[in-house]
Amino acid sequence: QSAADFHEDVDIIIRELIHRLNDDNSVVLKANNVAIGALTKCVPVEELVKHIRYIKDLIGSMVSDARYRKGGVGDGDFFLPGLNIPKGLEPLLPIYQRGILYGDATTRELAASGLGELIKITQTKYLAGPFLIKLTGPLLRIVGDRNPPAVKIAIVQTLGLILTKGGPALRAFVPQFQTTFVKALSDPSRQVRIEAIKALALLMPLSTRVDPLIKELVSTSLGKSSNVTADTAGLVAIQTATLEALAVVLKHGGSKVKLAESVPSSLDAGKELVLHEDDGIRESAAKVVGYACELLGADETNSVMEELVVDQASNLSSCSVEVKHGIACICRRVLSRPI
Repeated sequence: QSAADFHEDVDIIIRELIHRLNDDNSVVLKANNVAIGALTKCVPVEELVKHIRYIKDLIGSMVSDARYRKGGVGDGDFFLPGLNIPKGLEPLLPIYQRGILYGDATTRELAASGLGELIKITQTKYLAGPFLIKLTGPLLRIVGDRNPPAVKIAIVQTLGLILTKGGPALRAFVPQFQTTFVKALSDPSRQVRIEAIKALALLMPLSTRVDPLIKELVSTSLGKSSNVTADTAGLVAIQTATLEALAVVLKHGGSKVKLAESVPSSLDAGKELVLHEDDGIRESAAKVVGYACELLGADETNSVMEELVVDQASNLSSCSVEVKHGIACICRRVLSRPI
């Protein structure tokens, strides 16, 4: 066949090669890996990117079949055989990198979410070391661009998956991860903010400098940050997201605090905002109070309960609905902690 004929058949070749990723023969898997690598070298990657939705759908269909056909694994672990060999994911990576770095908004979303799906079905041992850095770099590079919410959500979710799989190998990237997730707390999209909070929780096991993060979150939660612009969410939404993030940091990283004022400053912010006029802020502030009390111990907790609950309860009939709700939130969050 001529070169022209070959290029017209790329979608058929892709289909057959992707299907072979689920073969149960190790010889076939190795040959298929070489063939995918040859395809990405013979066909310009900017052309292959045009097939990224097709690739994503083919892989999604195989995973769904493996999970839900009769005798399938259900919601248990499933690892695609062709990705779980040495350098199994590597031949596909250029397509996803190209889509993430240079695609339009739709392509970026497909590439980022598709990469996340591949990471889920690849065992950690086949993602170790420098390969994870190849995955991480392009995502961190473009996450700050003016992307629509769907793209940011896909990127932050995939970064979270990379953190889950990568662990200590990604310690050098902690500052970039942290900056990315904290910035996303001010995003106009609520779902982007939610994903950023989840991702910060995943980052805490790797983070060694928790104090500056707590200081920044405390400042933003009190509305003192300069990050609020026309491109960010409203102040109440940002305060709520930041308090949720602060609670997550105290829960998962509070034991790493080195400065004496870090946890008390978090407690003070929570106490100040637990009587805020917005119910979402009150609920989130109560979480901060609960985790701060757990870290500070029984004596400080007794003092907090005396100040915010007992003293207020003595005159409860004259308290506003906001105060009553704040007291209830504090009781729930403090009493649920093992203090």
